[in-house]
Amino acid sequence: MDPILLHILTVALYGGLTWHIWRSRWRGPALAEPVIGLSNTERVWLFASLLLHGATLTNGIFGGEATPMRFGFSLALSSIMWLAIGLYWVESHYARMEGLLILGLPLAALSVLLPLFWPSQQLLLNADSPIFRGHFLLAMLAYSLFALAALHATLMAVAEKQLHRGRLTPFFASLPPLLTMEALLFRIIHIAFVLLTLTLASGFLFAETLFGKAWRFDHKTLFALASWLVFAFLIAGRHLRGWRGRTALRFTLAGFVALLLAYVGSRFVLEVLLGRPA
Repeated sequence: MDPILLHILTVALYGGLTWHIWRSRWRGPALAEPVIGLSNTERVWLFASLLLHGATLTNGIFGGEATPMRFGFSLALSSIMWLAIGLYWVESHYARMEGLLILGLPLAALSVLLPLFWPSQQLLLNADSPIFRGHFLLAMLAYSLFALAALHATLMAVAEKQLHRGRLTPFFASLPPLLTMEALLFRIIHIAFVLLTLTLASGFLFAETLFGKAWRFDHKTLFALASWLVFAFLIAGRHLRGWRGRTALRFTLAGFVALLLAYVGSRFVLEVLLGRPA
């Protein structure tokens, strides 16, 4: 299939599912109906969207003829959203979380379009190395999980404000209870923290094998370490001091922003603002 057509079809599936969920749950007469989780048809629809999104990523990362892999700002964001929505699809089998979908699906659709407007210029010349592939996979899994945690944290903060004001819109009423959301948030953070630790450790130990040069302390490493420290502090505070609520949400968002700047931010500045690869 033509790559551009594949991107358009993926966006259409994401957009169509977003419209369907909104119309069937938060529009007109649907507001008076009991809130239900995803149906089997909706799960299949979402799974098909994820398959097509994965195909666009495969074409973007491995489709170049001059090099085995390409990766940059736009593909990084698209990969994060793909993995985050995929994790949500799994979680939707155990909890009613369509409120997250109505926000996440439009973001995923937007991320699918980004590589068309900003093709990745960064060449991954060590893609044949098993160590590099493992490092790359760990990094993307950690990014996607922290992205999902940031999404949860944002929704929890808004829902908490609405509860305090005594006004809970149908959109936020469809979310799981705050305690359930908080428990899920910390499950995600714990898993993502382990993956981020392994990512940093593999980078430090195998820098010369991975990147063809000895390890060096640069802005990317600085932001990644800052993110690791923020989440380590949050996890310690959770276990030792019982941190929750706004404190946990602020640390989650701060750690995610630092992690985003570690790679996606630098790629955005180089590729979009400066118009050159690293």
